[in-house]
Amino acid sequence: MASEMCFGMSVRCIAVPSCSVESTRISTTGSHVLLVAPGSALADRRTGIHCCRQNAARANWCRLTSSCCQGPFFGTRRDVEMRTQRSAAHCIREVSSFCVASMDERTILQSGTRGVVDLEARRPTVSVAIREALGSCLTETSLSETVPLLGPKTRGKVRDTYEAGDYLVLVTTDRQSAFDRVLASVPFKGQVLNETSVWWFNKTRHITGNSLVVAPDPNVTIARKCSVFPVEFVVRGYVTGTTSTSLWTVYNQGLRNYCGNPLHDGMRKNEKLEENILTPTTKSADHDLPVSGNEIVEQGLMSKEDFQEVHDKALALFAFGQEVALKHGLLLVDTKYEFGKASDGSILLIDEVHTPDSSRYWIAASYEDRQSQGMEPENIDKEFLRLWFRNNCDPYHDKVLPDAPEELVAELAWRYIVLYETITGTQIQLPSTKEPVHDRISRNVQQALLQLQ
Repeated sequence: MASEMCFGMSVRCIAVPSCSVESTRISTTGSHVLLVAPGSALADRRTGIHCCRQNAARANWCRLTSSCCQGPFFGTRRDVEMRTQRSAAHCIREVSSFCVASMDERTILQSGTRGVVDLEARRPTVSVAIREALGSCLTETSLSETVPLLGPKTRGKVRDTYEAGDYLVLVTTDRQSAFDRVLASVPFKGQVLNETSVWWFNKTRHITGNSLVVAPDPNVTIARKCSVFPVEFVVRGYVTGTTSTSLWTVYNQGLRNYCGNPLHDGMRKNEKLEENILTPTTKSADHDLPVSGNEIVEQGLMSKEDFQEVHDKALALFAFGQEVALKHGLLLVDTKYEFGKASDGSILLIDEVHTPDSSRYWIAASYEDRQSQGMEPENIDKEFLRLWFRNNCDPYHDKVLPDAPEELVAELAWRYIVLYETITGTQIQLPSTKEPVHDRISRNVQQALLQLQ
């Protein structure tokens, strides 16, 4: 193993076999890794080079698919390729600017690695805070009583919304919903959802505009007012789910055309679809109903032009989300989006993006093995809590539901934090318990609204 300096960066050179059809993998904790064929000069003929800037807090997997080629190359899932005769050092600089591991889904699934997903990382530190917060979750808010000029509260399943002139103040609580009802309260859940959405809002502006104005508090987003389309845009990449509108539920009941999408016979639960599909549902206070694009237009819920624009944006957002998730060892399985129209006529993404509440995530490394054995995928979302309620009651019809076990709630809180930190690459800053959370939110919202005047 040799070490060189390239553009001021310490680079470890690791020899791998040339002309091999097999893939080689290494785990590193250094800043950069360069993979070269034995006996080849750095500026001469080389194998394919995949380089990845390493996260200082954790090791990433770098992979090299060896092949005889006429120079270094690297690629993203969009097959961006650089097949030039540049120096290896220059290739490193170019690849580092991408900050990606250059792996497609098949490479990750066959590698047997977990990427950066580690369900035990930071658990001892965070578990104490979760346990202490079990009895002090943010379940209700009353900002109209503590912040001047706020309108009355509109209470959703998870979010409390207040009008403030041209803006909406959205407070994400710790309420946990599924099966169209609240199941439990999960410590720090509201913060995780809000900060996850803010991160994705900022990362997806190249696909669509959004309503985000500012996030003055870990649990709060202030957004532009929009005329919200009465449709939720659910995008799916796999045949899975346990709710009445989930794709596996309806498929298992014999349905072969869902929301205008034909489904062929012979699919198994949790199988990957040939392509991502959009399965919209109408928004309802009681229960969401699946609907096709044609029905949306025929019922006057949206114009044909607006629906087509949202259709395209939703699929593009999901494909981008899958790409980002995969780079972090995760499969984005399905999700829902909401859109609205601003006063200037532009269509904006609203509400939340790719959160563990609106989305289903599986761990990529173990998916194929578990699928071949008929096992449920390792998930990192609220699906295991759904399954517990399905196994212990009838969550759709029982008037009173059993309390979820504390250890299950604590585990869900932990998984939400793991998902946020895995996707964003940053550690969540858990708030101090010295100041009551409602007082903190009231203070931060009032200051933000004064600045927006």
